[in-house]
Amino acid sequence: MLSLSAPLADQLHALLHHLPAPLHRAALRFAHALRCAWWRVTRPRIEGCRVIALNADGQVLLVRHTYGSPAWMPPGGGIGPGEDPVLAGAREFEEEIGCRLEGGAALTTTLDTLHGAGNLVHIITGTSHGMPRPDGREIAAAAYFALDALPPDLAPGLAARLPHWARGHLAP
Repeated sequence: MLSLSAPLADQLHALLHHLPAPLHRAALRFAHALRCAWWRVTRPRIEGCRVIALNADGQVLLVRHTYGSPAWMPPGGGIGPGEDPVLAGAREFEEEIGCRLEGGAALTTTLDTLHGAGNLVHIITGTSHGMPRPDGREIAAAAYFALDALPPDLAPGLAARLPHWARGHLAP
């Protein structure tokens, strides 16, 4: 399986952030297309996280990416080898939208197929603090939504699972 060492991936990530935002978004779209093609051929097992973060009003935070699907979805991303899923969720949450996740906890895992890859997704819950600040590079938009007023263009299957996951966060 093709993968980058953590130091090399960190260097590439830092390099991308020095590019002008439009060029950065173009690089993300290109890299995403390559990654999807690679996954369709190799069918690897990947591991990631999604963060179900509620604010003080009980609203859930959702994002739209500048690449891939235009659907609203919880923030999240990949988990590095040996990385704790809850810490990865908090890291991705802060990187993507600039908010802090408090009380992070692992709720459940799902196994999905993502562009041919088996995708083990850790669902992390927590409380969001701060106003989301999408960087316009990876994240195009971020907003809080009431659980009974979710946007119609959610990622497939999410409308049925989001309220259940949010209730899991609120359970004692």
